[in-house]
Amino acid sequence: MKKFLVIGNPIEHSLSPALHNYWIKSNGIDAIYEKQKIVEGELEQLIAQIKKKKIDGINVTVPFKKIIIPFLDELSVEAKNTQSVNTLYLKDNKVVGHNTDIIGFETSINKSKYDVFNKEVLILGAGGVVPSIIFALNKMKVSKIKVSNRTKEKAEDLKKIFKNIELIEWGEIPNFDIIINATSVGLKEDDNLKLDFSLIYGNKFFYDVIYNPSETNFLKIGKNAGGQTLNGKLMFIYQALSAFNIWHGIKPTVDENIIKLLDK
Repeated sequence: MKKFLVIGNPIEHSLSPALHNYWIKSNGIDAIYEKQKIVEGELEQLIAQIKKKKIDGINVTVPFKKIIIPFLDELSVEAKNTQSVNTLYLKDNKVVGHNTDIIGFETSINKSKYDVFNKEVLILGAGGVVPSIIFALNKMKVSKIKVSNRTKEKAEDLKKIFKNIELIEWGEIPNFDIIINATSVGLKEDDNLKLDFSLIYGNKFFYDVIYNPSETNFLKIGKNAGGQTLNGKLMFIYQALSAFNIWHGIKPTVDENIIKLLDK
């Protein structure tokens, strides 16, 4: 039986096992997908297990998407350009790091039918999936990307990779068409970003990378302001679909059962 993992810290909220195991079962694959909370010191050992073929693939989530890179043998073009990895696999006895968050985010936007072309985007947060989101937004030709993060050094590190972004002080809310919450604030139902959105109204697009809970306080603010809202569920599904295809050579079906499964 093949073994797959998602690693992170925290990891309790992850619905990756539910999704991957559903696809594994429906495609008749002899495999299991589990979640594992780890600390940084365990990364090297996990990579060694992939090389020994004791683990067949790993998904990587916060806070290890960048930290894991030095332990890998190769990076895909997407992973290299974002310095962010979320999918690991063995190819020619080398552990390869790939980034499927880009295609996940891009597909979620396309499915939402919102046209991002020439729009101004404000991103809250600078870690995790933010490099992937910026890469995808540049590809989709937005006009401007502004990034605001509580720790300015993290945002400055991002600017070394993406020269075109503008850094905004945390707490400032400049003009935007799209605002993306890429922080972890919202994983707990009473979480609040403590930012003043009182002057925001009209046709704004509020996007939250968090998918569990399905409606964060951030998205409630967007809805109350008359904006369009979208959580990270579709991004999560389509990044997983891409990883599944890499590992198993199968593009699984995304249907109502998947949506219901993640709503439980």
